[in-house]
Amino acid sequence: MKKISLSSWAIPQPLPELVEGARKIGYDGISLGGFPPYGAHPDLVDTAEKKAALVKLFKDHGMEVADYALDMWKYDSLKMTDQWRAEYTRALKLAKELALTKIMRVDTCTPPILPDGMSYGEVKAFFVRHFKEMAKEAAALGFDVVWEFEPGFMINEPKNVIELVDAVDEPNFSLLFDTCHAYNCAMGHRHLEPGLKLGGGIMEFIRMCKDRIGLVHVIDSDGTLNDTGTSTHAPFGDGFINFDEVIPALLHEAGYQGDWWAIDLCEWPDAWAVAEDCYRFVDKFNRKFGK
Repeated sequence: MKKISLSSWAIPQPLPELVEGARKIGYDGISLGGFPPYGAHPDLVDTAEKKAALVKLFKDHGMEVADYALDMWKYDSLKMTDQWRAEYTRALKLAKELALTKIMRVDTCTPPILPDGMSYGEVKAFFVRHFKEMAKEAAALGFDVVWEFEPGFMINEPKNVIELVDAVDEPNFSLLFDTCHAYNCAMGHRHLEPGLKLGGGIMEFIRMCKDRIGLVHVIDSDGTLNDTGTSTHAPFGDGFINFDEVIPALLHEAGYQGDWWAIDLCEWPDAWAVAEDCYRFVDKFNRKFGK
């Protein structure tokens, strides 16, 4: 069976409280955000003492870090490229010093709106070039990189997602498949390129991702977008995803070999109130399909 983590960026409380509470529920680890004020950001974990305390926190509670979500969203990648890349390098350095996980999460960090003077082909080429460079930078420090596609960020059409990861073509670069985002991207939400909605929905998308998934975020979807223009991460049972179909497909058709099911309640109001129910839902299908 796989281990189960909870996204720290969804729970607005200090990490010591979150780690202790998640451990009591039964979680094996945390998907660690680098987002202030409670994340592991280089500006917050900026001394040897703070770094040692963060490592000790996880070890004392017998908890692991499934992945590290780098805080790069404050920089539009197409308009503030140098700052976007510099923040990536800073976060990699911190992750290396903490040595809590080997998986770094990145995003395209720009909305699906073509900037003046750029074609979609040029935008795709931009991300192929930079993701390739970022993957090589991470590989030199012993990290894998997973890219999370979603309706709220550039390049979210399933066909283009697959073509981009294949074009990057680095052994340590793969997809972060969020079930909620995948459901909505398959539906055609915020596609720039028309005609790429999938008739077979998320199940067709899963098959397209064969041998390309490095990490899976599991959460339900009701097919809507939230106020920020990205997928509504609905608790299990509040949406339309059939996990009895999706989980076996991820394991056997997409060939997902990762160690984790990472529960992401991003932007869900009072996510902590549903964290235990979400754990029990994932633990149930983990036992059912992970034997």
